[in-house]
Amino acid sequence: MRREASGEGWSARRALASRARAPSDTGLHYPVVMARTRNPVARVHKIIDAWPETKETISHGAPTFWGGKRTFASLWDNHHGDGIQALWIKSTKDAQDDLVAADPETFFVPPYMGPSGWIGVRIDRGPDWDMIASLLEEAYRMVAPKRALKQLDAE
Repeated sequence: MRREASGEGWSARRALASRARAPSDTGLHYPVVMARTRNPVARVHKIIDAWPETKETISHGAPTFWGGKRTFASLWDNHHGDGIQALWIKSTKDAQDDLVAADPETFFVPPYMGPSGWIGVRIDRGPDWDMIASLLEEAYRMVAPKRALKQLDAE
């Protein structure tokens, strides 16, 4: 996985980290967006790092994951004061409806992206990371270039 070396990538996150620290009693030294669930960005990286043509940038103030030139997931912490730490993952409207109906405590329709079928997955309540990995792979396959999918399937 390629991480942006300049622009909105790592340098932007470092700048954010220097301004927004976790509460000092936690002893943590990364942005507040990562303080509630043990480093969810690292968990997402662990899942997607081997996939071709993926990258992470900061978009609209949140770590956002790309397959080629299109986004497939974004990590949000307390978006507009909602108190939720969640991954927004690209999906279909049918999958969104099924997941939200099956487990509304874990899944929700995220603002802005929800009408396009994106799924909000709460990660502040002990998430099932195997299921999240499956949802992320499905989302990646929806946006990744054909050459990247060929490479992924050949591995």
